[in-house]
Amino acid sequence: MSFDENRGGGFQRQMYKGDWQCAKCGTPITELPFEPDPSRLDKLLCRQCHQERVRSFRR
Repeated sequence: MSFDENRGGGFQRQMYKGDWQCAKCGTPITELPFEPDPSRLDKLLCRQCHQERVRSFRR
């Protein structure tokens, strides 16, 4: 088994395409690694805002 296979290098995550908007900064979101719940579309975050939120929890 190669290094990449060992670390999940061959795994393809299903991406969902759509026309959403970040709830925090308004950036358009066109692709997500999950299918968003229609009742929670007002809570979607772009990658940058999501990473900032995760970092704030780690402090």
